[in-house]
Amino acid sequence: MKIKNICCIGAGYVGGPTMAVIANQCPDIKVTIVDLNAQRIADWNDADLTRLPVFEPGLAEIIAATRNRNLFFSTDIEQAIAEADAIFISVNTPTKTYGSGKGMAADLKFIELCARQIAKVAKTDKIVVEKSTLPVRTAEALKDILEHTGNGCKFTILSNPEFLAEGTAVQDLLFPDRVLIGGEESLAGKNAIQALVDVYSKWVPEAKILTTNIWSSELSKLSANAFLAQRVSSINALSELCEETGADVQEVAKAIGMDSRIGSKFLKASVGFGGSCFKKDILNLVYIAKSLGLNEVADYWEQVIIFNNYQMKRFSEKIIKTLYNTVSGKKIAFLGWAFKKDTNDTRESAAIYVADYLLSEQATITVYDPKVSEKQIQYDLNYLESRPAVANIRGVSLGLDPYEACKEAHAIAVLTEWDEFVDYDWQRIYDNMMKPAFVFDGRGILDVKALSEIGFVCSVLGKSTMV
Repeated sequence: MKIKNICCIGAGYVGGPTMAVIANQCPDIKVTIVDLNAQRIADWNDADLTRLPVFEPGLAEIIAATRNRNLFFSTDIEQAIAEADAIFISVNTPTKTYGSGKGMAADLKFIELCARQIAKVAKTDKIVVEKSTLPVRTAEALKDILEHTGNGCKFTILSNPEFLAEGTAVQDLLFPDRVLIGGEESLAGKNAIQALVDVYSKWVPEAKILTTNIWSSELSKLSANAFLAQRVSSINALSELCEETGADVQEVAKAIGMDSRIGSKFLKASVGFGGSCFKKDILNLVYIAKSLGLNEVADYWEQVIIFNNYQMKRFSEKIIKTLYNTVSGKKIAFLGWAFKKDTNDTRESAAIYVADYLLSEQATITVYDPKVSEKQIQYDLNYLESRPAVANIRGVSLGLDPYEACKEAHAIAVLTEWDEFVDYDWQRIYDNMMKPAFVFDGRGILDVKALSEIGFVCSVLGKSTMV
């Protein structure tokens, strides 16, 4: 079995970069990314590469090299399915907002719609690859739908979860820590696994390609994100302890990170983790544990989310307390809205929740982020349904540049660790702010000693005093 034609359903943050890299590394394979969102497909096809819907360093160059060569973007889902040997499902799996499992379980309606469309269109045998993050045993549901509603074709289900960090997705794809492929232990399953191994082995050393049963693969993705998020909440819990005792959380993190059993990654104290995966996947894990009666297991993992929420609230309350217990009518400048640097993704960004909290205290917020639009900011706030949309428009605006955003602000909150924030003309910013001029560094990236010499009053998470 050899894969010569790939269809990817879903042109988002996972599907776009993943398929672009596969096309780049496997010029003999035709890769077609399809999506119902015509505007998104148009943006992927735009001659102006700055308008790609996903910003990732290095992605535009790969798109330029592969697009219309062996990488195609289309809304013709049926044709792409019909022609494909392997179909990657890379659609959104949000947390349910209704019914059983509300607030925790993954909503699989888009996965089911994909399965039914594949079954309806396919006239030849297909490998169907789960790329979206899914609960354990989703493959079983996929197989049921495909086999009972199809045209007599044979479908082999594989799990191939992504382990991308946004902002470094291209490098993560080109030089992965591992590629995980799970499949059935039947002959058909083993053949399908090998076919996908053959694709990745064009550029990934085979020692880094792991094959498992399908259930282990599905659970590994949820578990990996849970472990990473746990580390963030753990260091954030220490950040408050540092503030109360006089310790420095950056020094503590460096000390414990040098222990080879622990390692240094994901020990950066911050206002909280965001992104599309951590919160969603942990809640999914919690739901699975509860549904199996494993309440202590569920409580353990749920605490990671509880503490992350607490950290964002604590940061917001510190701003209010420092500004003389009120931010009513005061301008707060946000530097950053994306959940991390080098991406335009804002899903579950800490900035959204800090803004929501400060708006409830009648603050006025101006945001500057180099990659996030005002439309996206308003969408994020409106999604919370905390207040009418008109109140969000009135309370939050977008600065055209950082200097405009900070002009006449009472305080600045750094909420994304964009590198450029460090290099601004901070004297110019200070001169145009209200005094005293406060800076709340939620990412620990600024030279607070230099800022203090200018005249700023600085607060950094995990350090005990205002400087």
